[in-house]
Amino acid sequence: MQDTILKTVSLGKTFKGFQAVSDVNLNVARGSIHALIGPNGAGKTTCFNLLTKFLEPSNGQIIFNGLDITKERPAQIARRGIIRSFQISAVFPHLSVLENVRVALQQGLGSSFHFWKSGASLKVLHERVEELLCEVGLADFADVEAVNLAYGRKRALEVATTLAMEPELMLLDEPTQGMGHEDVERVTELIERVSKGRTILMVEHNMKVVSSIANRITVLQRGSVLAEGSYQEVSCNPLVVEAYMGSQGGGVL
Repeated sequence: MQDTILKTVSLGKTFKGFQAVSDVNLNVARGSIHALIGPNGAGKTTCFNLLTKFLEPSNGQIIFNGLDITKERPAQIARRGIIRSFQISAVFPHLSVLENVRVALQQGLGSSFHFWKSGASLKVLHERVEELLCEVGLADFADVEAVNLAYGRKRALEVATTLAMEPELMLLDEPTQGMGHEDVERVTELIERVSKGRTILMVEHNMKVVSSIANRITVLQRGSVLAEGSYQEVSCNPLVVEAYMGSQGGGVL
């Protein structure tokens, strides 16, 4: 049995009387890829915002590594090793690929805002930058400005900057959104590769991606857990099939 790295107990969020998330109980196993799926408006991104404290829960608990972190601030949660990426690629467009990763690594030196220091003081980071770029397949793009990267490679760069923060738990919000087939395959393979020795919780619409790499899947509908299990289990669940067919005009898992 794998131990649980992240657990939520009756997690909920109400906005002016509207119950966006209701009684969500998540159990994310350490070392797994856990997917959070559901029709549009199911509450997936709201759950992510609650887990990272971009939103305050209205009720319930968030347990990470056995500690209740429900009342902690976003920065405290990040320092614990819960690092999130967003639907929109968040990189510095006019810095090179290498410089983007180096900026993320600087927080570990405590020199992020020491603008008076010589650039030579950052050379200590170069070996780790190169390791991260190799890990995400961007070693040949180190000197390219981020703005000139193809969309899939920008997402790979974002994964590299996320890895630079030494995450114990990576939260990936729609990592393949808006991608063509080739980029989807590249990023799917990347997620699987970087998951070795790490835990990933991801929101994802692309069921081909989910079916190929997710160890466990939680299905949300109208802010509540509809089903949970392997891809085979949830894809055969009549309630899940009905939810997707009803909300996506006949779409199937």
